[in-house]
Amino acid sequence: MEEARLFLSMAAEDGAEDSEAARETQSALERARSELDRRELEVMLSGEYDLLGAIVSIHPGAGGLEAQDWAEMLLRLYLRWAERHEYETDLADLQPGDGGGIKSATFTVDGDYAYGYLKAEAGIHRLVRISPFDANARRHTSFASVFVFPAIDDKVEVVINPADLRVDTFRASGAGGQHVNKTDSAVRMTHLPTGIVVSCQNERSQHKNRAMAMKILRAHLFELEERKKREQLEQFSKDKKDITWGSQIRSYVLQPYRMVKDHRTGVEIGNTDAVLDGAIDQFIEAYLMGVRKSGAEASPA
Repeated sequence: MEEARLFLSMAAEDGAEDSEAARETQSALERARSELDRRELEVMLSGEYDLLGAIVSIHPGAGGLEAQDWAEMLLRLYLRWAERHEYETDLADLQPGDGGGIKSATFTVDGDYAYGYLKAEAGIHRLVRISPFDANARRHTSFASVFVFPAIDDKVEVVINPADLRVDTFRASGAGGQHVNKTDSAVRMTHLPTGIVVSCQNERSQHKNRAMAMKILRAHLFELEERKKREQLEQFSKDKKDITWGSQIRSYVLQPYRMVKDHRTGVEIGNTDAVLDGAIDQFIEAYLMGVRKSGAEASPA
């Protein structure tokens, strides 16, 4: 900014809008803006686990095929978002729906700040559209839930007692190739004290599926403990909302008009096709800025 002020004073002396000093002023301001954006991003993503990768699970709500199709659309949305940001993804578990769509999906997103960004997407997502499965072309509303966990590393201690685990193996279902489906390579882990169940069937090796299932289970247990801590703090928050059906964080309306609206921030985007193709950065950044602002207001400092 000091550099910009210096060039601005020189430009004022020149008295020409297209002078070299005027152009240097503009260039210095652009560099300042770029640095400000970088610093702002560092503040928004300064949470203890924001730097880590993410584990994302998607589940359809009630509604059968319609909701299952919406869950699959969300899966594609997030995979496209990850691709846009050059993150590596690994589909750990995919349960095809009856007749189409998916019953559930779990995938990992590897890369710096994947969790920091994607934590903004946790919650209930609502779709309104003319159903492609309704012969009478009626408008339907569908819901799907998105859960996001940090892909915690070995440095974060999560103690799992082997006696608390039930591990089942089974043959993978759906696509995956002949080697996947001929052996009991898929793994399902049940954590008995909490009832948490995770499964992984994407790898050919039972050993790899077991390792991935354990990674996902550790993330679930970690998030459970973090949620307990948050709930203790959130009793003082005026804006506390449970993630339940009817308290959706975002609505995707394709009929009678086209608009995607985030109910937490008020951000609206009319280009629904772009959003469904992974262009959700505007929603994420607005959410992170809102969290930062509310945190600053709540700080005793």
